[in-house]
Parts: sequence; C-alpha cells; structure tokens
Amino acid sequence: MQPEELKEIFDQQAESYDQQWAKMAPINNGLYFLLESVFAPLPETARILCVGAGTGKELIYLGRKFPHWHFTAVEPSGAMLTVCRQRVDEEGMTNRCDFHEGYLDSLPGQESYDAATCFLVSQFILDKQIRTELFAEIAGRLKPDGLLASADLSAEPGSFEALLQAWMNMMAGADISIEKQNRIKEAYAKDVAILPPDSVASLIQAAGFDAPVPFFQAGLIHAWFAKTGSKIVNQDREKGGAD
Repeated sequence: MQPEELKEIFDQQAESYDQQWAKMAPINNGLYFLLESVFAPLPETARILCVGAGTGKELIYLGRKFPHWHFTAVEPSGAMLTVCRQRVDEEGMTNRCDFHEGYLDSLPGQESYDAATCFLVSQFILDKQIRTELFAEIAGRLKPDGLLASADLSAEPGSFEALLQAWMNMMAGADISIEKQNRIKEAYAKDVAILPPDSVASLIQAAGFDAPVPFFQAGLIHAWFAKTGSKIVNQDREKGGAD
C-alpha cells in the first residue's frame, strides 16, 4: 500500500477511530503504563517527538503524567491530526504541543528531542531499508542518549498463525465486525510487514541505536526501547569537526 493510500484510510477512520478500538484499551493501557516507566528518567522539561501521533493517545497519557513535558506530534493524516488537536485542547495541553501534518522528513527545524515514540508506524513500511531509514531519521532528531520507544506488530513465523487466530478472537470479543476482521487479515497479509521480533530490533539497531530492549508484548504487539548509540554521537562529532 502506498503512503497516500494509507493516509486516505486513516483520514476516513479518524472520527470513529478511538471508539472503534475502545474495547481493546487494556492493551494500550498496558503499553502506556510501561512506557511511563521507560521514560521516567527523562528531564523534568523533556521534549518528546511523537512519530505517527494518530489521535494523540500516548501523547496525552504522557502529558498527564509529566506536566512540564513538551510534545511535537507528527502525523500525515490531517483528519487524525485534527482529532489529536481536539483531544489535546480538551486536556488543556495545547500550549505544550506542536503539530506537524506530514512526515518526519518534512518536519521543519533542527530541534533535538529527549525521546521519541513510534507506535504501530514502521510496520506499514514493507521495504526493510526504508524502514531502517525511518528509525535513522528519528535517531537524527534525538539528543545523545535520547530514547526511542517503538511498537509494531511482530511474530515468529512458527507462532504467527496461532497468534493471529487469538488476535482475531480478541477482535470478535471487542465487537469488531466480521467484515472489518476480514479486511484486517487481508491487510496483514499484503500491507503490513509483520517481522520476527529479533528482525525488528535489528532494523532499529542498524539505524544507529544501541541494542533495543523488549519491554512489552500483548498478542501481536511488541515494543522496544533503545538509546541513540555511540555511532550517532560519533557521526555528530565528525560533522562538528568538519565545519
């Protein structure tokens, strides 16, 4: 699926997106609960980059827990970003947020961030090299020892079918229609790169991060955190010395 096609799908789903997945909230809540602990050592006035911010759920969760943090939400779907702005405004967090409709490569400025989130984003990039380049772009936006928290659908080949069946059963229990379930299964087959966990971690590390640490799994969703590694720091020093 091309980026514009994916953007159009999320544009169409934006208004009902949170309601549609409301009964699967325990998964998100568990991920955000652990994310809070991963990001706890960050500075009191940390600046957080949210790549593929969607409707702003992890942004708002972190904003409630850390009232002096500032967030930059990057989201290509204008409709999803509109919902994100509305949610942020309802929380009284607008003055702590910047919003960018587009992709990370078009985000203006050279600001360095203390941490970044990238949840259920890279899985839509089928080409491994381009997927690695996304993580490299994020690394380039982070400070030395900056933290990335990334989550994607992932499974070992031998367990994928069993996990997928359990995943579909869960969706049925969450009142996701059969039609919607079938569309999701079709998308998983051709439009989502569901790689083994070690393969996803390798892509993150190849982008210049230290070895990623797995910190969450629920069904098909896996999450890792990683620091910008010495490779990125050394590159920055070399650039500085060349100027």
